Amino acid sequence: MTVGMEQFVKSWLLDPTVGKLVATTVAILIVVALVRVSRGILTHYVQEPGNLYRAKKMVSVLGYFVGLLIIAMIFSDSLGKMAVVLGVAGAGIAFALQEVIASLAGWVAISFGNFYKTGDRVQLGGIKGDVIDIGMLRTTMMEIGQWVNSDLYNGRIVKIANSFVFKEPVFNYSGDFPFLWDEITVPVKYGCDYRLARQIFQRILVETTGEYSGQAKVSWTELIQQYRVDQTEIDPRVFLVANDNWMEFTLRYIVDYKKRRITKDRLFTRILEEVDQTNGRVALASATFHLVETPEIKVKLVEPIPAGKA
Repeated sequence: MTVGMEQFVKSWLLDPTVGKLVATTVAILIVVALVRVSRGILTHYVQEPGNLYRAKKMVSVLGYFVGLLIIAMIFSDSLGKMAVVLGVAGAGIAFALQEVIASLAGWVAISFGNFYKTGDRVQLGGIKGDVIDIGMLRTTMMEIGQWVNSDLYNGRIVKIANSFVFKEPVFNYSGDFPFLWDEITVPVKYGCDYRLARQIFQRILVETTGEYSGQAKVSWTELIQQYRVDQTEIDPRVFLVANDNWMEFTLRYIVDYKKRRITKDRLFTRILEEVDQTNGRVALASATFHLVETPEIKVKLVEPIPAGKA
């Protein structure tokens, strides 16, 4: 190695900036290793999926914070010189990365503003689904609906920028009150025993959805203490409307937000079974069409005139 090359290597190795970069790299590698080890330990000791997810997220965020703190401490004497440069570049960077900055602000709002959390069922901009991850820039959802009827997964995973929470309403199906009101309508023929029909439907509602009503009352009491809402009717109810075609019974009930479709299936199955056992006293109605007789149509055929005689 020549004398000039040796002096260059020594000057490069003894350069304070190079030493800080090496120290920063080593420190970051140590922080990354500690974060991964901590996440592995949590996997063995935390069994509940929700708690495990939140604990891993907390460790990751703590790792980012410690890494930034170490970098600030290592380059603390150079931060003053960089302030002017960063100030000039900051305006351009902020304009170019405004969506990213808005998403980061959205992440802070989601984390501390109680918009939603992982496991909640939400609707963002017409997209419904269960939140499976909340990143610093995007929220990941397992979509429901679209070409699949009712609240069932369709298999698509959707990523939505966190900045969306500042632009449109956020509908949370399961936040502070993890129940939904739902209704089904049952048409009954005129001439049937509507009192018996009401008794049957009310009994089926209580037997099928009664467990949700008890849980919902507890949640609603907690909701009243947190928000300005009044007491409301939570027990299942049956309402009757007489229209031109049949007697229409509306069965209103409360249900777990993840069990809407299975509850409807159970209700309709029980209704059909109970109606069959009434021996005609209660009968379900359906739309019928009566074709009336068409008027007589007379058709008179006229013999065509030959061409030569025209």
